[in-house]
Amino acid sequence: MEEERPAVEAAPEPKKLHIDRFFELELHVARIEEVEKVANADRLLKLQVDLGEEKRQIVAGIALAYEPDALVGKKIIVVTNLKPARIRGVLSEGMLLAADLDGRPIVATFDEDVAPGTRVR
Repeated sequence: MEEERPAVEAAPEPKKLHIDRFFELELHVARIEEVEKVANADRLLKLQVDLGEEKRQIVAGIALAYEPDALVGKKIIVVTNLKPARIRGVLSEGMLLAADLDGRPIVATFDEDVAPGTRVR
């Protein structure tokens, strides 16, 4: 006789947003200039990025997937209109975009040379 398995709950359907909500996000190209590990945080890296007309600091949970030196010079996508936040005591002034591949972050980058500060749509 087979054991009865508990029912598997379906994942909730993602909430559908109106296109106007998407356009509230400010997405821009940023060039990573410096990267260092955040003290006492295995998963966090502190990135200094160039957004064209300004430079910002971003904290990202990508340290288990990337060595700091491998990120320098890469051009990434950053959400620039988030309120600044302190993560483990370190100021973060944006969020980078990354895919989740079986729990491993894959940072979104560009195949072609795109100037820092360029709007992403």
